[in-house]
Formats: sequence, structure tokens, C-alpha cells
Amino acid sequence: MQFSEKWLRTFVNPPLDSAELGHLMTMAGLEVEEAEPVAPAFSGIVVALIVEAEKHPNADKLKLCKVDAGTGELLQIVCGAPNAAVGMKVPCAKVGAVLPGEFAIKAAKLRGVESFGMLCSERELGLSEDHGGLYALPEDAPIGVDIRDYLALDDTLFTIKLTPNRADCLSLSGVAREVAALTGVALAQSPIAPVVATIDDRRPIVLDAPLACPRYCGRVLRGVDARAPSPEWMKQRLQRSGIRAISALVDITNYVMLELGQPLHAFDNTRLEGAIHVRMPLVGEQVLLLNEQTVTPAADTLLIADEARALALAGIMGGEDSGITLATSEVFLESAFFAPDAIAGRARAHGFGSDASHRFERGVDFDLARPAIERATALILEICGGAAGPVEEAVSVSDLPQRKAVSLRPARARRVLGVDLDDLTMQSLLERVHLDVRKDGDRLLVTPPSFRFDIEIEEDLIEELARLHGYDNIPAVAPQGTLVMLERSESGRTPWDMRHLLAGRGFQEVVNFAFVEEAWERDFCANEDPIRLANPIASQMSVMRSSLIPGLAANLATNRKRQQNRVRVFELGRCFERKADGQPVAGFHQLMRLAVLAAGPVLPEQWGTDARAVDFYDVKADLEALFAPRELSFERLSDPALHPGRAATVLLDGRRVGVLGELHPVWVQAYDLGPAPVVFEVELDAALLAVLPVSGEISKMPAVARDLALLVSHEVSAARVRSVLLEAAPALVSEISLFDMYHGKGIDPDKKSLAFRVLMQDTQRTLEDAEVDAAMSALVRHAELTLGARLRGAGE
Repeated sequence: MQFSEKWLRTFVNPPLDSAELGHLMTMAGLEVEEAEPVAPAFSGIVVALIVEAEKHPNADKLKLCKVDAGTGELLQIVCGAPNAAVGMKVPCAKVGAVLPGEFAIKAAKLRGVESFGMLCSERELGLSEDHGGLYALPEDAPIGVDIRDYLALDDTLFTIKLTPNRADCLSLSGVAREVAALTGVALAQSPIAPVVATIDDRRPIVLDAPLACPRYCGRVLRGVDARAPSPEWMKQRLQRSGIRAISALVDITNYVMLELGQPLHAFDNTRLEGAIHVRMPLVGEQVLLLNEQTVTPAADTLLIADEARALALAGIMGGEDSGITLATSEVFLESAFFAPDAIAGRARAHGFGSDASHRFERGVDFDLARPAIERATALILEICGGAAGPVEEAVSVSDLPQRKAVSLRPARARRVLGVDLDDLTMQSLLERVHLDVRKDGDRLLVTPPSFRFDIEIEEDLIEELARLHGYDNIPAVAPQGTLVMLERSESGRTPWDMRHLLAGRGFQEVVNFAFVEEAWERDFCANEDPIRLANPIASQMSVMRSSLIPGLAANLATNRKRQQNRVRVFELGRCFERKADGQPVAGFHQLMRLAVLAAGPVLPEQWGTDARAVDFYDVKADLEALFAPRELSFERLSDPALHPGRAATVLLDGRRVGVLGELHPVWVQAYDLGPAPVVFEVELDAALLAVLPVSGEISKMPAVARDLALLVSHEVSAARVRSVLLEAAPALVSEISLFDMYHGKGIDPDKKSLAFRVLMQDTQRTLEDAEVDAAMSALVRHAELTLGARLRGAGE
């Protein structure tokens, strides 16, 4: 929320400068994100009247102006602005003035004519980027007055970041209440006087959905001049709150919303038929909104309607068919309380938001509707004229929020805060923020006011005490306690072990949102029915991820846009899948996974080695190091995210635990990922399992190595052949490893040759040739029987 410091000080004016005021609000939970001056530093600029404006004798596009700047004599100033005209009041920088950027104004000759100053545009004052002409000031601007004083430019714009539970501070009066409570300065806010009705026009109101809207106030105003200009002070306050001035009626409703926190809406009364109904939509009903968007509201979306049609989305946005225009002369003014649950998420469901929905879904004071409509009525009559009818109010008292007393144990509050506040001090602090406090034995019973929706449990009150006492005033005491070293099993590893291992291999950890774009799930996971969020925080974060790989691909794309082509990242996080019955997996069954992505050169650029792009086997080595000393096996895989011929299923003890491969060329091109990255994603639980080390005797006897070349069909993988050989290997065989693969000339077209090195060794004696030959024969026979393999001949 953005607002002007000067506007705030009309409600409460503590003896603090801007920086101290901002720090006070931040430490009270109203975090000040920005505190920017309204205008940059400049001096010597005053309001001036153009008395004469003639064509420059030596230039077609320049004018020779005589201006009254309140000095007692007319100043001659050469001006190039196209809108300079006699009778116009403008900012005038006199000789000696200093403009933003330390630009000093001096007497000068322009095309042979002396000029004693400068007439300014908004951009030259640093107020906006508008430089199409001079900044035209109102006709009643006093000549000679410093422009900083006239435009109240010695002001600060505060932007505060409010947590969702503090909707009571989404207004100037709400922020002022907090500042008054924190500083003890009296709140200068006069009670809102009711406007006496001078006509008897009224429109009936029917609450068809009282649970969603338990209070609705309406008032008819006639003879209103919608073309009346908004006063400068109102436009200035709106502009400094980030709201554009539109027309007097719209500006007044926005102004009251900012001032009090109550959103209002003005209907053109001549376009309404019969009673106003607050109801749920009919089947297939549509509404054309003020943003020119036609929506079909869901069954749980509250509408404002008359007897003929729907008029607006309640608490969100008005309709085009009933909206006010500059020709409006009769207004029906709405001020209502809509339950937060009835508004939350409804605007985002249609892809937009509004200031009204932002407030209603967080909670608006349910007793504010009538005071707000009285305040708006008074402003309309003052600015636009007209006559007001009586306030028509429909209320369902039983459906209004109930304010229950919350019990506070002072002893517990002292223990939690670590501050020795006595009971009377606690009561005084809470009463400062308009909480009703009464003593009940050793407890305090605290009843929140109608504008506080965040006081429900004892901890809320303890937080209030901390805020009001001041976080800076709570002593920082180091905790004391006895620490005991916990046992750690050698048969398991922790996620931090995984992080350290991958960081040691040159990877950097990333943490991505579990909410992702629906297109990612469709492209990378072939998931046409992902788990959709009912209330996404953004349109591109609308579904729950079922894989970590898309997020890592997005990290790569982001880095490539910043000329970082070597990327080695990993993420450890949750993925989400549906149950067999279609429901999302329960929280404790969410899948923890570990994923890695490597792209670009294997090593950073250096002189010691030639550049080489990372490939499948580089990342396979990282994966095997992650699981070592356990051995993984791999099988060919078809996966929508991975390259059809460069992807594998990762198996541990015969069970699938993940995937490994190069990203699919289609997605590499579609997401502009450059040279194809290589990824793997595995179950975290499988990676955390560890094998206890077992000691073994180191043989002093020489090893015997024999090579074995087998011819097998192309469909048979090398891993499968090695697995079959290990099944038949006698005890003296210590290792079998693949060292060559060949297919081509001299071999049947449907065959390939796989060459293995068989290492044999005994710890007690030297092996004899007969034992070695017998072992090799056993391996060959088993491969022939199991796989139909054949020993490759000398000529093949």
C-alpha cells in the first residue's frame, strides 16, 4: 500500500522525522518497503503568470514571454513550449534557481534575445516524464509562491508491505491508528456526521445470500453533476497513493476507500430496475465488467443484481451496463460488508484483481459500511452537488462476524516474550489499539474490535504486546541448555550429505517453487491432468509439479539469458502425484526426489585442457558417485522429457529408482536451452541408503586377466551380458568389465561384438592355467545357454 506522509500526518502527527516514522512502522509489523521523496531536490522555482507571449524575432519555434513571478517587475523569458499562452500560470525558475541534477539557471541570450529564467515542464521538475509543454497550474495558484510549497512537494511516499492478516491497515485511518497507538499521540479524526436526507428516493435491498453478504447499505442521490472537476487536493492524494484520477464520482469512492478502508461502488440509478438483490448467479448467467471482460461467474461467486439482470461481481468489480458516466445525474451508492470467504480467490479465477477484492478477501470492518457511505455522500454533495435520499440498510445480524473474547494469561505472555511486563501495562498496551480488555481473575479477557480479523488466539495477543512494547526493546538473551550428541547410523546418510557430495562435484543447489506452469507438466512429464491449485499465486504457477526436471530446465534458460552457458545445478525437493482414485497424495506421502542438470563445458574455460561439452557419461559418473559403493544398473528408456536414444532407467538392486538422460531435442529447442543438457532424477530415499563397509583380504598373489569377446544380438545390452557372466562366475573371478563394442565388417549384420576383461585372483596361491580355462569355459557356456551368445572367432 502506498500513501503520502503529509496525508498520514493529517490524522496523526508524531514528533518524528520521515526516517524515524518509517522505522517505527516497520518495527510494528507494517514493513516499509520504500520511502521515496515526491520530487527531487530543486530550489528557486515559483508560480508565475504569463502576461505576454510573442513570437521570437529570430526563431520560428521560440516565444518571447513576459511573466509575473511576484518580484514586482515582469521577467523576460525565452520559451520553446508550444502551449505557452497569455494568462497561463506555470512554474518559473528564476535566475539563481537550481533544477534537479544540480542544473543552475543563469541569465542568457537565446538567438540574440536576453532571457532571465526558465518556464518548466513536469519532466524538468522531475515530477513525471511529460515534456510536451509547460506544466499548467490551476488558475487560483498564487503568484510568487514557491512551487514546492504550493504543490506540497516536500513529502514522502511510503510503500508498506502488509501481511494478509493486517487488512485493518489498508487505509490511512488504519495506519494512523497504529502510529497513534505506538507513539501515544492523539488521533485527529473527527466523527463522521450523518448526511440529512433531503429527498425520499430509495431503492429496496434484498439479501438473498446473507452468509456471504450480511450487511448492505445503499443510497440514492439525484441532481449530481458528474462532470464537476475533482479538487486538486483529492487528485494529489489519489495520485500519491498510486491511483489515477478519473472523474469526480469515481475519485470520491476511491478516496473514501483509501481514507477509511471501505470499498464503495456507484451505479447509475437510471439504469437499475427494481430492488437490489445480493445473490448467487443463475446457471449460465454472464456479466460484462468495467474492464470490458465478459465473465460467466462460478456458482459460488456473489453477484449484485437488480430485478432484470446481474450488475456486478460483488466486492470485485462493477458492470459496464450499470456503470456511471459523465452524463450520470442519478447515483445509487453502494457500501457493503462481504465475508472474506465469499470473495477470496474469485477475482484471480477470472485472471484479474482489484483494490476492492484485495481488501474484502482479507477482511473489511463490518461496522464501517454506514459511516463510509455517509462520508462519500458528504463529499459528493460538496463537489458534485445534488440531493441525497435516506440510507437503505439490509442486515442479517446473525450472519455478521462474531467477536469472541480471547483469554490472555499474563504469566505466559511474560514467559514467551522474556520481558517482565506487569498486568496493567499489558492492559494499557492492548487498549491503545482499541481492544476491549477486562480482568477475569489471573487472566485478561480481550475482545477485538470489528476491524480486527487477526485476533483469535492467545498467541495473537502476545504478538500484539511484542509489537506495541517494541521489538527493539525486547532484550536479546542467548539461549542456555545442555546439548547431547545424537547417535548417527552408518547405514544411512542425510540430505545434507547429498548436498555436500554434489557441491564437491561442482554442482550448485537451487530451490524452485513446487507450483509450476501447466505447460511444463504437459511437455516434460506428458501429464495432461496435473494437480491444479484452486487459488494460484500467479497464472504461471497454477499446478503442482510431478518432476524436478522442468524447474532445472527453467534455471538453465534463465542463466543462458544472462550469458552463463556452463550450468551445473541440483535440487532436492518434493514432487506430487495423484492417488489411484484421482486425489492428490497425502502430505506424508509426497515424493522426495533429487535431480541434477549439467549443461555446457565439462570444465570451466582453462588452458590445461581442450573444451568439451558435457555428455551422458559425465553425468552418469556423477550419479554413480552419488550411490557408491552400491552399484547401479541401467536399461534403455523411453521418456517424454528425454532423448529417445540417450536415456536410461536407473535401477538399484533391480528396482527402478530414477531416470538419466539427455533432454529431448524438441524441448531443448522450444525452451532455448542451447546444447542439450543432461539430467538425472532419483528417489531421495534410495540415495540416502548406505552400505556398511566390509573389510577384505588384499591378495599378494598375481592376478590373471583374460579377454572374452561374445557375439550377441543388437537388442541385448552390454549390462545384461555382464550380469549373465557374473551369475556364472566362480569365486576366483574378481571383476568383469566391458572394454570394447564392435559391429560392422566381418560380423553378421544382426550381431554385435562385446569384449569383456575378466580378472581372476586368489588370495592364497597362484592360479593354474587349467583353473583359468575352466572358469572362462563356464562363462562362455552360461552366456550361450542364457543369451544365445557365441564366442567370437579369430577371423571375425
